[in-house]
Amino acid sequence: MEPKLLLVEDETGLLEEMQTYLQNEGFRVLTARTGKEALAMARAERPALVVLDWMLPEKSGIDVCRELRLTSDCGIIMVTARSDESDKIVGLEIGADDYLTKPFSLRELASRIRALLRRMRGPEERPTFMERDNLTISEAKCQVFKDGQEIQLTPTEFKILYTLAARPGIVFSRLQLLRAALEDEYAGYERTMDSHIRNLRRKLEDDAANPRYIQTVYGFGYRFGERS
Repeated sequence: MEPKLLLVEDETGLLEEMQTYLQNEGFRVLTARTGKEALAMARAERPALVVLDWMLPEKSGIDVCRELRLTSDCGIIMVTARSDESDKIVGLEIGADDYLTKPFSLRELASRIRALLRRMRGPEERPTFMERDNLTISEAKCQVFKDGQEIQLTPTEFKILYTLAARPGIVFSRLQLLRAALEDEYAGYERTMDSHIRNLRRKLEDDAANPRYIQTVYGFGYRFGERS
């Protein structure tokens, strides 16, 4: 059975177009037109992925995203008419996994949804388990534990961490990490990687200003600390 999607959009015409197209693609689709309705629907239906408009009545998409991240690890794709990179970074820093700028094609939307769902499922054929100092990383379950306590990561954050931790000491450029974690959809948005790295450090590091795990190699990119 295809995963359940929640589309949140206050433009009725666009919402109906997205709903019809994605249903024809085989998805189960729920809809909401306001921020409050979206949160209520998400709590009741627990969708696997939310396509979330930035500008909504009653409660903004940013506020909805922030509240969803307190209780859910669902995939979140932010949709907005804003094109500034700083706006994209805001969305990613509060927990969105991907970003679409209006206008976009319905085909691209479906492609982004499928790509994010693949990342969320993770590899099913080869359970991989890594221990890096006091971190335990399970690729099969997409889980990370620090000193035995689970750390809640978004699917994108997990993929970035796994890519780095699998090869300690090896430097990855932003573009390499984007391609590994987000496939090819984010080519051209290398700087958004910095937002994901900040989120990972905030969640994993004892001192984010002096990272132990995810280290910056200035002028090149990032690496996982070899001492781990």
